[in-house]
Amino acid sequence: MVVAFEGWNDAGDAASLALSYLVRAWGAEPFASIDPEEFYDFTETRPLVRASSDGGRSIEWPEVELLSARLPERSEGPGRDVVLVRGVEPQLRWRSFCRLLVDVAVGYDCELALILGALLADVPHTRPVRVTGNADDDELAARLGLPPSQYEGPTGILGVLHHALSEAGVPSASFWASVPHYVHQVPSPKAALALVERSASVLGATVEPDELRVAASDYERQVSDRVADDEDAAAYVASLEEADDADAAGSESTLLADPDRLAEEVERFLRRHRSGG
Repeated sequence: MVVAFEGWNDAGDAASLALSYLVRAWGAEPFASIDPEEFYDFTETRPLVRASSDGGRSIEWPEVELLSARLPERSEGPGRDVVLVRGVEPQLRWRSFCRLLVDVAVGYDCELALILGALLADVPHTRPVRVTGNADDDELAARLGLPPSQYEGPTGILGVLHHALSEAGVPSASFWASVPHYVHQVPSPKAALALVERSASVLGATVEPDELRVAASDYERQVSDRVADDEDAAAYVASLEEADDADAAGSESTLLADPDRLAEEVERFLRRHRSGG
């Protein structure tokens, strides 16, 4: 099972973009949906009015869609069946909602659940996307190279679902792509690409995400052009690149060693751009 939701867990639309790409790449077909009546506040997630070619009108309600696909055969064995789950993060009755998805995972004997998310972070758009993750099962965490999660704080539907799956004995792991906070309003195909490649690798499935690679290249170029036009933004991104390069090299940067300097850089950048967006 592979799961992603739009909303709080989906910075830069990266997780939902990744899931939608996998749906298309694997030719997934819908087989069920979750009735939204019990789980959505329609003043927050509003239904849409659609007009048809014959002049009629209909209401399109938000829903969570379940799709199925058969993955291509692998060198080490036959292909797998996969259930893909996508939709908008619900606002209500999360425990009941997660029980429905757990029932699907158990009913279809899912061997693994991958939960995709994206978060805003102090990372530069010019460097490879960081994908972090966690798994509650020690053996699964070791196999995927995931350290134990040390996070404490607010969570979204992904955290609740991850816990519910673990409680039901379904092995599950979550992957989170880091999206630069200074371009959070722009969809990030670069982060989506990182999630697609990581998911396919774990599942042993072949994907050729050329479309996402082109979109990721365009995204990086366009953001770089915008940043280059602003002296403060360019200096801020350069400081993030310095910190990222030092971290990748396993050493401390001057910026990270001086938290006051980092705070000044962030505050200066935000003051300049708070009104302009």
